[in-house]
Amino acid sequence: MRPVTLITGASAGIGAALAHVFAAHGHELVLIARRAQRLVELAKAIAAKGRQTPIVLPIDLAQPDIAERIQRELTASDLEPEIVVNNAGFGLVGAAASLDRAEQLAMIDLNARALTDLSLAFVGILERRRGGILNVASVAGFLPGPGMAVYHATKAYVLSFSEALHCGLAARGVRVTALCPGPVPTEFQERAGLPGDSYPSLLTESAEDLAEQGYRALKEGQRMVVPGFGNKAVTTLARLVPRGVLLAALQRRNRRRSR
Repeated sequence: MRPVTLITGASAGIGAALAHVFAAHGHELVLIARRAQRLVELAKAIAAKGRQTPIVLPIDLAQPDIAERIQRELTASDLEPEIVVNNAGFGLVGAAASLDRAEQLAMIDLNARALTDLSLAFVGILERRRGGILNVASVAGFLPGPGMAVYHATKAYVLSFSEALHCGLAARGVRVTALCPGPVPTEFQERAGLPGDSYPSLLTESAEDLAEQGYRALKEGQRMVVPGFGNKAVTTLARLVPRGVLLAALQRRNRRRSR
């Protein structure tokens, strides 16, 4: 069985950047997302740099038996995961009571349930391979989210779950790292309904930079990495400022943004 690195949500943005970084460090990749053509284009771009051509799995991660299906696909090709990168996710802007309920439940399924499934499904193999799990959380996981309530809640879950898993699997030789980016100029913002100038440049990181930092943090066995000085400052303040004050400030900002 050949060891591979699974990357979900690899068709664009942070996922694509992570694919390039892992490939550059010699990992054979399995790219997972719904958009088959995007995955094929990414695989060709990686191969054009002289890297091993990634394997493409165009799969909808919203399916309830997603881990079993991925495992069947890998086993059929004599592959097994050494590293699992859970990057797939999306957000929606708007009051939770006004947004489509089904879409918000789908967000929970993708951002939290699928990530949990794929984090736990391969633990035995990851232990034998002395591998790891990189879960893409967010600075949003440190903050209450009026205007993006469900998204913030899912990322708080990812952060808490990943930190606990980091401790729980350390004795088994499996590294678990939570990558917590701030705003990144990718398709995510368009999908969420965020205008391009929603955040100050101090908080914005490129997908390429944070992918490098996430890779390095996983290899070093770090519990969590927050790329960028501005984002580190935000997460530190979020721990110090009273929750009510933080909520009020974020609510005021959200009202200004919606005008």
